Amino acid sequence: MKVFVTGATGFVGTAVVHELLANGHQVLGLARSEESANKLIAAGAEAHRGDLNDFESLKSGAEIADAVIHLGFVHDFTRFEEMCKLDEKVIEAIGEALLGTEKPFLITSGTALFSKDGITTEKDFNANNPHPRIATENAADAVAEKGVKVAVVRLSPSVHGKGDIIGFVPTLINIARQKAKSAIINDGDNFWPAVHRLDAAKLYRLALENPFESGTRYHAVAEQGIPFKDIATFIAEKLNIPVVSLTNDETAEHFGWFAHFAKLNNLTSSEETKANLGWNPQHPTLMEDLDNVYLSEPQ
Repeated sequence: MKVFVTGATGFVGTAVVHELLANGHQVLGLARSEESANKLIAAGAEAHRGDLNDFESLKSGAEIADAVIHLGFVHDFTRFEEMCKLDEKVIEAIGEALLGTEKPFLITSGTALFSKDGITTEKDFNANNPHPRIATENAADAVAEKGVKVAVVRLSPSVHGKGDIIGFVPTLINIARQKAKSAIINDGDNFWPAVHRLDAAKLYRLALENPFESGTRYHAVAEQGIPFKDIATFIAEKLNIPVVSLTNDETAEHFGWFAHFAKLNNLTSSEETKANLGWNPQHPTLMEDLDNVYLSEPQ
């Protein structure tokens, strides 16, 4: 297949592009700059100039491809709700180009939509979820209702691996360095699911290659939940700083915009995804990457 990929030069997107190319697919990657275009060409892909605000470029990319993987998202957390609304419009534009075709359309969301006691499964969904990113999944369902073949891939809040500089783990480490302490909230007994980016990339490929019912959700979750206190304690040990317990009221001051994610309690299953796709994560765990990638050298 020739696959149009948005976010093709990002942390996850780069891995997805390599996974597709290594398995016989062609890739047309969205490139908003000459630098991005050159990266795609060097990898063996084609570059399609445009960006997430250029809906005509998105439509034309989808029209000349056999499938679409939408990974692009503007990670500006100072305008998070606005960026989620933009994602909704991006999905609508691509969906419009796919109307009347059987081209598969994979849309990226996140398991972080759900913060609760108990385990989240692929069947969990609430269109009235107050989290701004629900706009992505509602847009996916709206496009599916029009007849477009859509599936949603929910990424773990921690997609980890070499090259991660803006994700959850590096953000947590940077806050710990700046504050000279590694913090948990209350007992730190909330859970973060995780997946290595190369395992996530394989999931996207398998989802593309296997038939699915429109509206299907897949969970890119290799570890259903690592206790937050284990992550914070390991960071403290490697940085030689103390672990401190914060009250809920102290959380915002310490973590800033990241407070929501530090509080996240997101124990998540991927059993249905594994069974349907034959997906078997094989790359390092989050704690292994903490030791060997994120904290292997003094900063």
